[in-house]
Amino acid sequence: MELKLIGDNGQSDASVSASDVLFAREYNESLVHQLVTAYLANARSANRAQKGRSDVAKSTKKPWRQKGTGRARAGMASSPLWRGGGKIFPNSPDENFSHKINRKMYRAGIGAILSQLVRESRLSVVENFIVDAPKTKSLAQKLKDMGLGEVMIITDSVDENLYLSSRNLPHVMVVEAGHADPVSLMRFANVLITRGALTKIEELLA
Repeated sequence: MELKLIGDNGQSDASVSASDVLFAREYNESLVHQLVTAYLANARSANRAQKGRSDVAKSTKKPWRQKGTGRARAGMASSPLWRGGGKIFPNSPDENFSHKINRKMYRAGIGAILSQLVRESRLSVVENFIVDAPKTKSLAQKLKDMGLGEVMIITDSVDENLYLSSRNLPHVMVVEAGHADPVSLMRFANVLITRGALTKIEELLA
């Protein structure tokens, strides 16, 4: 598989060979959906909690006698049918949202996403990507010259200048090769990957 290698002007003047397993795979929509769903579910923190009828601060005394009042029978004010009562099925803070994804499925799903990016001409390879100084304006201008607006930059190692320059750009994300997640790969309009990061991704997922 040959991927286009672009320069600082955004033009492709060469190509770089890449693994067919990662960049020439058929798109499996159900697998990608399962991968993205599992990633989002595993990122959830189980910190929500609701009170059941035994947790609310209500009296357990019977509000009125069972018969003869003309009103509906009631046992206690903490009933879920009453305002201020407990929830019928309360959310628990120890609820487990995690989904299991096998390593083989993860590799196949990432490969399907990367292959689709190549088919849609949304993935480009650059020799290296550095900025001389930690200036947001410099990075924004460099991306503009390359014809990239919303972009995810994947490098083999993130230097301090590049990290500081990208923090204030809302549509730019800089990550190392080992931290490229499926949700970000799907979300960003363009993906720019350095040659060193390309080699590292092939080593991690091959």
